[in-house]
Amino acid sequence: MAAVYLLGPTAAGKSALALAIASRLACEIISVDSGQVYRGLDIGTAKPDAAARRAVVHHLLDIRNPDQPYSAGEFRRDALALIAAVEARGHVPLLVGGTFLYFRALERGLATLPAADIAARRAIEADAAQVGWPALHAELAQIDPLLAARIAPTDRQRISRGLEVFRLSGQALSTWHAQTVPSARGSSALRLILAPASRQTLYAAVDARFDAMLAAGLVDEVARLRQADYSGALPALRAIGYRQAWSYLAGELDYPTLVAAGKAASRQYAKRQLTWLRGDPHGHWLDPAGGSVTARVCDLIKRTRDL
Repeated sequence: MAAVYLLGPTAAGKSALALAIASRLACEIISVDSGQVYRGLDIGTAKPDAAARRAVVHHLLDIRNPDQPYSAGEFRRDALALIAAVEARGHVPLLVGGTFLYFRALERGLATLPAADIAARRAIEADAAQVGWPALHAELAQIDPLLAARIAPTDRQRISRGLEVFRLSGQALSTWHAQTVPSARGSSALRLILAPASRQTLYAAVDARFDAMLAAGLVDEVARLRQADYSGALPALRAIGYRQAWSYLAGELDYPTLVAAGKAASRQYAKRQLTWLRGDPHGHWLDPAGGSVTARVCDLIKRTRDL
């Protein structure tokens, strides 16, 4: 028996393919998405709608409020338990998403990192107020170039954590991650990577998806979160789309800038995801425009799992 991982950059069509697979095989979908765990974050996370959730059992959706953190370690614990339960029911555990840190945590486990330190974080935030997050990103690049290369100069959550770990331990966060030990679960998984062969095709899909989210009411969704008195500084609300819509509602951006900034950030995120995926030596690459993708994937799953 083996779990099935369906990975890919944003807007590649992972959710649609997962539903198509589940229409042919007895699957339960386990979300591997750091945004979909939060209640009220629906449009901007492309969370499966009610019809999809009626058609196929989905797990790890809507399990936290936006102000309740959910870590990679918690995901690993929950996912391992769910994989075992789904397999016990005779179904295929289909893990779908683009939060690659979660996949890595599932496969390798996690080192025991230094605990969060409020004083250290406040000191880093004070530094950012003085010099800006891009300057702190440059500082991070000096002490942890591997981590800095994977995150944007405006990703204050990850920049802050990288600097915090180094200041507390004297050791780079990527060095801590390298201390993880691969698990048997990771080695037995069938890894499917869905990505267009053309980067321009992917970027066009990313832009179209952001337009669709806006048309579906992303700004109204963020307005409801603001009315619920959530802080825009919460990690959940710093995600792409939410961050730009929050700034628009705060009067910091006009609407055309919201659209342009959201699309640019989404394309940059997709580019980083592709870079990460190209380092995967075990993935089966699939082009969504290749034709008969669902049939080929189902055949591969059957052969791998002896269904």
